[in-house]
Formats: sequence, C-alpha cells, structure tokens
Amino acid sequence: MSKSTNKEYYSVSEITLIVKELLESNLNDVTVIGELSNFKPHSSGHWYFTLKDGSAQISCTMWKGLNSYVFFTPQDGMKVILRGRVTVYAPRGTYQLDVKSMQPAGAGDLQLAFEALKNKLNSEGLFDEENKVWIPQMPERIGIITAREGAAIRDMYSVAKRRFPLVELYLIPCQVQGAGAAEQIAAALDQFNDEKNVDVIILGRGGGSIEDLWCFNEEIVARAIFRSEIPVITGIGHEIDFTIADFVADLRAATPTAAMEMVLPDQNEIIGELESKGTELEKLISDRLTEYNNRISGILSSRNFNRPVDTLRTYSQKLDYENMKFTNLFDGAFERIKTGTIHLTEKIYLHNPERIIKKGFVLVKQANKFVGRGSQLFPGDEFELHFFDKKINILPNDKDKKSSRDV
Repeated sequence: MSKSTNKEYYSVSEITLIVKELLESNLNDVTVIGELSNFKPHSSGHWYFTLKDGSAQISCTMWKGLNSYVFFTPQDGMKVILRGRVTVYAPRGTYQLDVKSMQPAGAGDLQLAFEALKNKLNSEGLFDEENKVWIPQMPERIGIITAREGAAIRDMYSVAKRRFPLVELYLIPCQVQGAGAAEQIAAALDQFNDEKNVDVIILGRGGGSIEDLWCFNEEIVARAIFRSEIPVITGIGHEIDFTIADFVADLRAATPTAAMEMVLPDQNEIIGELESKGTELEKLISDRLTEYNNRISGILSSRNFNRPVDTLRTYSQKLDYENMKFTNLFDGAFERIKTGTIHLTEKIYLHNPERIIKKGFVLVKQANKFVGRGSQLFPGDEFELHFFDKKINILPNDKDKKSSRDV
C-alpha cells in the first residue's frame, strides 16, 4: 500500500485487486448467521442465494461438491449459520460469500421449514384420505427401504420371520440420514414402482433428532410417496416422531417394527382360525352324516321297504284303477263325438244344394254370390241360373240372347 500512495491515480483494476487482497486475506474463514432469501438451486447443482439481516445482505454461492453435505433443503426465510470465505468478483466489483458449510441456526428454524412445507403439500391435497391406497391384508412380497445395517432392518426381518415366514422381503438399501439421503429414498420408491415386484413398501428407520430424521421431511420424498402406485407404510423414529412422509404415506406406523406387524398377519392366528374352521366343518359333516343315517334307518325299518311286494301290488292296483277310469272317459267322449258327427252329416245331406235343385229348384248367382232374395237381385247386371243339369247366363242388355252350358 505504501508504494501505491505515491501514485497520482489508480486504475479500476488496481483498486479492485487491492480490495480483493484485503478482503480475501482477512476474511478467509468466517462464520455468518442470517436469514436465507432468493434461494435458487441451479441445474448445474450449485446453489445461489442471499443471506440477510435487518440492515444488510450479502450474495452467497455454495458449490455442488459442498452442498451435497447439507442434510436439509434450504427454504427462504430459514435462519442459518454459514461458514466460508469472502471473495471478490473483479469483473463486477462485487463481493460474495463462498460457502463451505451450512446448518440451521436452531431447531426452531427447522420446525418453521417443516410447517411451511406441511402447509404447502396439504393445500395441494397430498395428505387427503381419498388419495390413500388400500393396504393388502396378506401381501406376498414386501419392499423395504432403509439402511442395510442397523436395528430397523434387523427388527423388521425378525418380525416377518415370526409372524408370517412365507412372505418374501426385498430390500433397497439407502441412506436414511444426512446429505443425499432424501434423493436415495425417492429413487428407491421409484425403483419399486418401475419394477412392480412388491405388493407394499415399508419406509423406515430408527429414532433420532429432528436433524437425523430431516430427510423424511424433504419435498422430494413426499412427492415420491404420493406418486407411488404401490401402497407405502412409514415406520420412522419413535411413536412421538412425525415427519412429512408420515402425512403423505398410505399408512403410518409408530416404528419400523410396528409397520411390519401391521402389514403382516400373525401365522398363529391364521393356524388357530383354520383349526377352528376345521372343527366347525368336522361337526357339520358329523351332524349331516347322523341325519342321513337316521333317514336311512327309518327307510330300512319302514313297512314299505320290508314288504316291497305289497307296495308293488298297491301301486299296480292304483294304476289299473286309473287306466280303467281313463278308458271309460275316453269311450264316453268318443261316443258323444261319433253321435254328433252322424247328426251333422245328416244335416249336411238334407241341406245339400244338389239334392234341392234335383227337385226342380233353381239357384241364382250374381257377382260370385248366391242370391237368396228377389230384392237382392240386380236385373241390369249379369247373373246365372243354376239348374241341376245346366247353368244359364243372363246378359244385361240382351235378354233374348242366352248362353248356356251343361254342368
């Protein structure tokens, strides 16, 4: 600086370089507390945001390789503690905080972030009962998402073996705490849905602080649960622990062990039920056999069974009586029909037109109809005279002309 004071003037670059050296050398490792604002995760994976208090603000950058260690997703308005170094961006003459680590300023700030995300997802309907998927009563295959090592997986395996050893368990191991855990959990949920090889999914881990369980409060996990076509049961932490994942899940259990107990039937109860049903069936069969035995004994001891010839003769006599009754009725009906037919034949013979005209009568026919009355005859129209041996046509305008033909 002493050399610089002898100069008449400084260039912009020189001033910027002096400021850069002063800031970066003196503020190489600082810890700053403030409120997040304008948080923007870039597609490159870097984070850009502003840290502010009531009087000032500073631009911040956190690179992809470092922000992967942050166990929560920053939200605007969250109070955080940042550790990093102050740098100067010479082309613009601005300074910023190059962040190396980030942590919430307190549990209260995480709770505020929890409530904000909870309200947001609830307003979108992610917690609605109508969107819950039915849990199968006796699943054949269960998918588990948890850490490969730990009490949670051991307890779940133990419960499955005790309650229903026929079930098949499929584990997708992943982190359940810290940076990157939320992304692994969401990916595991999507993988089970893509493969469609399980009937239900259990998402679980043991207890811990709000920081330990924070990956289950991430939006990426909540939306993965919501879009899952396979029902999801959560068993996270202890009975008093509630996460965003619990609200979205189709069923919430207090612990991983309770989750497995809820989804699996107890083989002892099934065996007991089968034995009870077997006893009921055995009694039903015994009662039915006793009933049939009594009926058969009654038949064997009956008079009809012991004297079949008498029974046969009785039915034969009844058959003869019915046959004779039918014959009498048939003969009577036949005689009545015969007599009626004879009378009808005689009437037809007496009224036969040929028999009548043989006696000298004539039939008159006009317009294809026989005329029975003189008033029904139209002399101006053609008509016929039917004699026994002839038909004579009478023409309308020439009554002297007659044509006749033998019948």
